[in-house]
Amino acid sequence: MSAHTYVEFDPKDMPFRRLGATGLRVPVFSLGGWLTLGGTVKGDPVKDIMKVAFENGINMFDTAEGYASGNSEIEMGRVIRELNWRRTDLVITTKIFFGTRPGPNDKGLSRKHIIEGTKASLERLQLDYVDVLFAHRPDDTVPMEEIVRAFNWVIEKGWAFYWATSEWSAVQIEEAYHVATRLNLIPPIAEQCQHHMLHRERPEKEYAPLYKRYDIGTTVWSALASGLLTGKYNDGVPPDSRFANHKDFFKDTLDSLTKEEGLAKLAKVKALTALAEQELGCSMAQLALAWVAHFPSTSTVILGATRPEQVLDNLKALAVLPKLTPAVLDSIDAILGNKPAAEATWGRPALDKFGRL
Repeated sequence: MSAHTYVEFDPKDMPFRRLGATGLRVPVFSLGGWLTLGGTVKGDPVKDIMKVAFENGINMFDTAEGYASGNSEIEMGRVIRELNWRRTDLVITTKIFFGTRPGPNDKGLSRKHIIEGTKASLERLQLDYVDVLFAHRPDDTVPMEEIVRAFNWVIEKGWAFYWATSEWSAVQIEEAYHVATRLNLIPPIAEQCQHHMLHRERPEKEYAPLYKRYDIGTTVWSALASGLLTGKYNDGVPPDSRFANHKDFFKDTLDSLTKEEGLAKLAKVKALTALAEQELGCSMAQLALAWVAHFPSTSTVILGATRPEQVLDNLKALAVLPKLTPAVLDSIDAILGNKPAAEATWGRPALDKFGRL
């Protein structure tokens, strides 16, 4: 294939949303490499998964320097070149923090690591730039001004178009905005957070003021609670499952499944599975993905996959979105019993139309 003959992108029926307050459009469902692409999945299977995603409207691919010690970036970069996709058709995001080496300056958010780590990521990806560069975790050992200035410098060099955060607290994100405003620099535009039916406080309550004040968007990871919300663990741990293949990483979760808290979660998943199958005609996984996607703050939901068939099955969640009526959402909340309470409103008491208490 000629270097000038590109494989054209067809968005199919994929809805696209703005990433936060920016003009960048991202698909409602994107594809990530955490634990899978470049980790448990290598070589041609990575290409097969990414190709099927691209052919079905997914043009956003998310990775990180810390995924498989940089191998996820290498695999994704190789596939992008081999499939000859037009760079302007793609939204590529990566993350800086964990590094790939043990040196004292090879991790964190110092200016040194942000700049050197970004250069190394681009080399592994074989790209001139990424669309969004995430701070993979907050770093309280580095002044916020240094962090904001470093990401701003990377953007001005053309190595990234935007920068964003991942698993930062609302207070830390707010501080980054204040520093950026004071210095007339570029603030973060999104937060990559964990958000699923069993984890709601931070994305739905703690971040609520940020959505209103700055219109940040979320690029959600672990929408399926690492597989717990697929229903596959309702009756034990299958030998080919993520929990079985990463026992050390998910040790606490595995241990909890035999205790009161874990058993309560499984009971909720079983009830939700019945709702999904009997009332909505979909799988538990498709319901869980559609549920996260229905939030206005969600810009994109990052999918994980070890097989092309998983991508296709997960994308059926698009058909579930219109079925999430207020009544269905109320039923889901009733089963979960964990909807974050609204912040208390303090101030002058309510008055009647005549101004009396």
